[in-house]
Amino acid sequence: MTDDQWREVCRIDQLEKNWGEAALFGTEQLAVFLAWDGQVHITSNIDPRTHQGVMSRGIVGDHEVGGERRPTIASPLYKESYDLETGECYTSPNFRLSVYDSRVRDGVVEVDLSSATEAVRRELPQR
Repeated sequence: MTDDQWREVCRIDQLEKNWGEAALFGTEQLAVFLAWDGQVHITSNIDPRTHQGVMSRGIVGDHEVGGERRPTIASPLYKESYDLETGECYTSPNFRLSVYDSRVRDGVVEVDLSSATEAVRRELPQR
């Protein structure tokens, strides 16, 4: 990955721990999180279930997997819980949140927009 693929998002000191912020790059809506573990995570701001730009307002938390504590974001609408590193949805196999590579250099949060994982939304069965 070359340095010209990275885009500045914000300064790390502009982020509050366990809180999300929205960022817009062209038509790409991002959600930026400073998790409880001090790591910055960047995902799509689009909720895979509802296609609404709300993920930055989700609830930052954690989920234990194999004895390891993983940072998560819960959608503010239907509360699906997503792994902030992989985008995996812990509450429904029908969804996956798109995640991006991020880094902090000289106090500046950067994102590689070309690194997005594919979001997944499978139709839910009708009741």
